Amino acid sequence: MAGRRIVVVEDEDAIRGGLVDALTFAGYQPIEAADGERGLAEARAGQTELVLLDLALPKMDGFDVLRALRGTHPTLPVIILTARGSEDDRVSGLKLGADDYMVKPFSARELLARVEAVLRRSPDRPHPVLSISADGHCVDLARSEMRFADGTLAALSEMEGEILRYLADHAERAISREELLARVWGIDDHNLETRAVDMHITRLRNKLDASDADQSRKVVWITTVRGKGYMLGSGLKVARREVGSEAAP
Repeated sequence: MAGRRIVVVEDEDAIRGGLVDALTFAGYQPIEAADGERGLAEARAGQTELVLLDLALPKMDGFDVLRALRGTHPTLPVIILTARGSEDDRVSGLKLGADDYMVKPFSARELLARVEAVLRRSPDRPHPVLSISADGHCVDLARSEMRFADGTLAALSEMEGEILRYLADHAERAISREELLARVWGIDDHNLETRAVDMHITRLRNKLDASDADQSRKVVWITTVRGKGYMLGSGLKVARREVGSEAAP
């Protein structure tokens, strides 16, 4: 089982390589990005738990990356890593929502301590969803598959898994199509046609319902809330990874 996903956004190859090596050795799953645009895309994709963000980046400045990321992922932990250590830069980064600010050069030991501290002090952020289950059926998000009660399996796409994970993280309310576009697809355009969301939900429902022959006991995985969007169905059991645990139960 891979460790917790951390996106490293740094344009200098040697520094980025050192960061990746340190994180890998510590059991994390580092994802590399050499420019701001790629870093933003990687941060918004998959099950990212923390972003290490340089400021002086090609294509998109680190502050712009942070500003855009806070627009779609307001609680994703971000640590700024930079040679720009002025008070103004520090204040700007923290005001934009950075969780910590490290000035180069720094040791791998200090970096890992800061990473652990930021992850540890974020209890308000939901722990990663590992599975969603009901009546013997189980959506295993760690393996991207649906395990039906009769033992059959159905593969889930990355997007389908992310839709379910986001609904599970916000199970207490209806999620609009626009919010799903912004938080799951990473598209923050209110004028964009949202039928893509409905089409993905329909395909996902069909896949999850494929083995429910007894319609009287059919599990409702996703509920449509008229005029508001979608919610995770009621009565489902959501299993999450505990703090400090790197493996699925």
